[in-house]
Amino acid sequence: MEALRLLRQNKDEKHLRALIDAIPYAKFLGIGAEVRGDELTMILHYQKSLIGNVMLPAIHGGVIGGFLEMAMMIHLAWVSDTEYLPRPIDVSIDYLLSGRPHDTYARGTVTKHGKRVANVRIEAWQESRSKSIAAAHGHFRMKEG
Repeated sequence: MEALRLLRQNKDEKHLRALIDAIPYAKFLGIGAEVRGDELTMILHYQKSLIGNVMLPAIHGGVIGGFLEMAMMIHLAWVSDTEYLPRPIDVSIDYLLSGRPHDTYARGTVTKHGKRVANVRIEAWQESRSKSIAAAHGHFRMKEG
């Protein structure tokens, strides 16, 4: 993937944006990213189309889960020197609070990074980082084949 190769050469927001735009589902969800120092924060920009329960209103759980999975993949691509976009082996999501109609943020931590497999933990929040709306743990394949 050309966008990933360019990101490996130039660790900046412009090339990170190009990688996100090269992933159809990430682009569809409207995922963004912000880099401050060595911290990468993923952003799910609120859109009315993301609402699952209009009575609350609340962001659809599948959207939150998809956002967390994409955020973990992009985080691994950001911190790794991989030639291939990490592929999920398994992802476990804990839904903690309803996702309200606001922007949602997420930050990840690589808990183990091997040559073939990496493990990532991520938390998502909206208005206050101390109030997580969801958390996930994922195992990702780092090589093709």
